[in-house]
Amino acid sequence: MRAFTRMGIAAALAMGLGGCMSVGDHGRDLLPDSTSLASFPKTTQTQNLLRQLPAPQRQVAVAVYGFTDQTGQFKPTTTGQTLSRAVTQGAGSILVKALQDAGNRDWFTVVERERLDNLLKERQIIGEMRKRYLGEDQVDPNALPALLFAGVLLEGGIVGYDTNTVTGGAGAAFLGIGARTEYRQDTVTVYLRAVSVRTGEVLTNIQTSKTIASQAIGANAYRFVAFQELLEAEWGITANEPDQVALQQAIEKAVYGLVLEGVDLGLWRFADMAGAEGLISAYRAERDGIYDARDVQEAVKRAGSLSALTVVDDGEEDDEGS
Repeated sequence: MRAFTRMGIAAALAMGLGGCMSVGDHGRDLLPDSTSLASFPKTTQTQNLLRQLPAPQRQVAVAVYGFTDQTGQFKPTTTGQTLSRAVTQGAGSILVKALQDAGNRDWFTVVERERLDNLLKERQIIGEMRKRYLGEDQVDPNALPALLFAGVLLEGGIVGYDTNTVTGGAGAAFLGIGARTEYRQDTVTVYLRAVSVRTGEVLTNIQTSKTIASQAIGANAYRFVAFQELLEAEWGITANEPDQVALQQAIEKAVYGLVLEGVDLGLWRFADMAGAEGLISAYRAERDGIYDARDVQEAVKRAGSLSALTVVDDGEEDDEGS
């Protein structure tokens, strides 16, 4: 009976630890599953902004030759040197996807340049095969038309990855039972510029940043439950925001800013400039520090869409219903 009672006390303490440090419905999603299925990534808030952009007056043909990691940083570790990069090396692919998301593929015509050699080889093979089997000295332009050319080059890359920009934590214990929490924040910075192919002029440039948060919570018990019988228990969970998702949002925000900055400078136009005045004003307010990105996001939610957004530069919001 005594042994059974001690086992019950230990089990109750362990359950108490789990109950005291419950992470709620959101936290339960962070617990690892025994199995997982492949899935499509969830739409980010910046991706929603890109897709809601009003239609342009005409599409802009752009080319991306390379959008690389310019930080040269390796993944930080406490165990020694690592050869893994701190950020993904596929930023160019993320940028191309963000360009296509702008206005649901209405804003940019993206031409392939990052793997241009492969494209030219395939076109050469087509020409050789048609010459051999069809006897064509000149390839039929209807079968193999000329490549599209771009009027604007998009260049730049990942220019910064700062670790531990914010760190902190808290903890408490009483009678051998305690809890703790730890927090860490990193920052990734992206630079994107548009260059005119005709003149080589840098038309505009955008710089955006995104924080990467990591948080850990845990609890432990260390106390005697009977004479010479010590109970030790520990529980914890860590949530790390994926670096790739944070970089994706920074790039998407850069493309969003590139579109609006270009409209503000007169490089390109919306099809309905009068209807987009509120959107342009909101961008100026965010760019100039009058509004925070979260404030603009909440204003978009209240308005229902970017097209219905009406924000003025002096920091006052003017919804249509007010």
